[in-house]
Amino acid sequence: MSRDAVILINLGTPESPTPSGVRRFLREFLSDRRVVEVPRLIWWPILHGFILPFRPNRVAKAYQSIWTPEGSPLKVYTERLAEKLHESLIEAMADKAPKVFCAYTYGKPSIEQQISQLQGEGVQRILLLPLYPQYSATTTGSIYDQYAALIQRSRDVPDVRIQKFYYHRQDYTAALVQSVQAHWAKHSQAQKLLFSFHGIPKRNVELGDPYQRHCLATAKSVAEALNLPKDRWAVSFQSRLGKAEWLKPYTDVVLSEWPKQGINSVDVICPAFAIDCLETLEEIDEENRELFLASGGSEYRYIPCLNDDPAQVFLFSNIALEHFA
Repeated sequence: MSRDAVILINLGTPESPTPSGVRRFLREFLSDRRVVEVPRLIWWPILHGFILPFRPNRVAKAYQSIWTPEGSPLKVYTERLAEKLHESLIEAMADKAPKVFCAYTYGKPSIEQQISQLQGEGVQRILLLPLYPQYSATTTGSIYDQYAALIQRSRDVPDVRIQKFYYHRQDYTAALVQSVQAHWAKHSQAQKLLFSFHGIPKRNVELGDPYQRHCLATAKSVAEALNLPKDRWAVSFQSRLGKAEWLKPYTDVVLSEWPKQGINSVDVICPAFAIDCLETLEEIDEENRELFLASGGSEYRYIPCLNDDPAQVFLFSNIALEHFA
């Protein structure tokens, strides 16, 4: 019986697509100092006086548009991936294969809950595998924070390893390339391939966050593997919040301007997301589709995240084997 475990960690999701469910999720998410680096004295009145009273109603409607009979797509796909990863590790390692679980930075089960439960069951080594290919303090950094807080409260400190990022891996690039090629085989190739990454404030990068560099390297690796000329692909950043300047160019601005430049067909892929979620299914596949078509574009196709695709299972199986072999 293996005493090792892998915990796939995703951002999290409301437990229900309702204003109350969204409000609980946003309260936890937007209270994280890694996510919003504004002094509490300024941020607290904004969060509790303006965002939490009003924003959950609009966000709940967005979640309702993507919710499935099984629940939130983010949670459904993350759990499916965990199941398939466990099966793959059993094939490779037999009874030495680590068990595979899920945890969420915001929501349930939390990282601390999952680690504490595994310790109680006798698990001795744990790999935390954040589903963030590119490192950012706003995402993976929060996982380090939560683990550090757990250590401070622990008598028996858990033996935990964290996969900081994996954007540089050949098997990750190969998985993205395969997904694009499969999409083109089914739908043909658009005039442009847009790599839309989740955005972060520009100031974060100026202070040392490597996220933008990791994103640009990801897009370049995939484009080169696809033999795409430089004029056939571009990088943009989505999901900005507030009035501060975020990483540019902005995805919605790019998509609204391209039809004016004669670009009428586009394929959009979101490599910062391992699993489809609100930001890909609603913002990219619904909201930005409408924007592109309303701006004069004629063909808009979204390339889904890797989700529980065999190529992604293979990628994470390789990572786990490197840690536990």
